[in-house]
Amino acid sequence: MILSGHEIKQQLGSNIHIDPFDEDRLNPNSYNLSLHDELLVYEEVVLDMRKSNRVQRVSIPAEGLVLAPNHLYLGRTVERTETHNLVPMIEGRSSIGRLGLFVHVTAGFGDVGFAGYWTLEMFAVQPVKIYPGVPICQIFFHQIVGDITEYSSEKYQHNRDIQPSLLFRELDPTSKADDQMEFPFEGERFMSRPVRSAPQVS
Repeated sequence: MILSGHEIKQQLGSNIHIDPFDEDRLNPNSYNLSLHDELLVYEEVVLDMRKSNRVQRVSIPAEGLVLAPNHLYLGRTVERTETHNLVPMIEGRSSIGRLGLFVHVTAGFGDVGFAGYWTLEMFAVQPVKIYPGVPICQIFFHQIVGDITEYSSEKYQHNRDIQPSLLFRELDPTSKADDQMEFPFEGERFMSRPVRSAPQVS
């Protein structure tokens, strides 16, 4: 069963934490989460599951940033969520999907007990301009049956930033991430050259 919007509000502060919370973003059975003002893009031509792949940080300016097709952009939500005794999931909003923008490739399924920011694996069907702070996806909550063991992964639990894949830690527990993959949530901003948009068709 999926929680209604009224039930989501009722469980705020106990089983559900959304920070910041704005009641205007509450839907009949979900809550809209917004896009942070930074992205990560991989710099590797071929992504290797067994390695810590290099990434570059890109800022989304107030005037918007054009995402090019056939590229993966990692973003995150502005909101930090924490869920207990329920299974959180995210999906793209219909208005975002109708622009041909996928907000997650396959990883919309959350775990009971997850606490942190949601990393978004964004992929555009055609060039699309995005803006910081736009309501990008929606979170909803399933009831769970049976004994619960809460999520406690050292990879993504209590994350403070966009999280590239850390699958290499599973495949080789002795591996370590590159220093460049550790990004502080506050303080200095990591700037980089903007992502080039697709050429205009005359």
